[in-house]
Amino acid sequence: MAGMATHVITGAGSGIGAAVARRLHARGDELVLHARDAGRAKELAAEFPGARILVGDLADPDKLSWAFSHQSLPDRVDSLLHIAGVVDLGRVGDLTPKSWRHQLNVNLIAPAELTRHFLPQLRATRGHVVFVNSGAGLNAHAEWSAYAASKHGLKALADSLRHEEHANGVRVTSVYPGRTASPMQAKVHQQEGKEYDESKWIDPESVATTILTALDLPRDAEINDVTIRPGR
Repeated sequence: MAGMATHVITGAGSGIGAAVARRLHARGDELVLHARDAGRAKELAAEFPGARILVGDLADPDKLSWAFSHQSLPDRVDSLLHIAGVVDLGRVGDLTPKSWRHQLNVNLIAPAELTRHFLPQLRATRGHVVFVNSGAGLNAHAEWSAYAASKHGLKALADSLRHEEHANGVRVTSVYPGRTASPMQAKVHQQEGKEYDESKWIDPESVATTILTALDLPRDAEINDVTIRPGR
């Protein structure tokens, strides 16, 4: 992306999202960071001076439109980076509708709603939508049903969007990281009853490098899908 680009990012508070936000901030790009509440907004504003903060709860996608109508949205958007996600493991025989809904709302419906909001700006810039998916978006294992379903759905959302917006010059990339050293991974290990050793898993910086590569690729090409696996 030539010149100063504006990126809307969810999940910038930790893990992959924070790594991506730091890299884009360091090179002088404009950031619009999503925060779920005023407290989180304050933290992000302190961590990324000059960034704009957009507040809305991804767990309640029905209210995002209302929340955004009371804030000033950026006129220009070069990329929309969907990096926020939640995971709650459990067997199909145990998971409740509440758990299903929470993961589907945050991981799938909210990204669809945010994309709907920013599509006019993305079409104007011939911009880029990046969905940080998961290995679980390609294969579902025992106790991962709800999370994997939300991520399989996210793959479908990205694939449909790519076909719909190709003629408008909007690029769409799905990134499928394997296990990445992040707070989410620590939670997964806790739920699995396993000891967590972050040195075994992918560094968020490596996923950030992949995302920036997709963003910075010359306009004659587009990375549709990229799978990242632990290299050690």
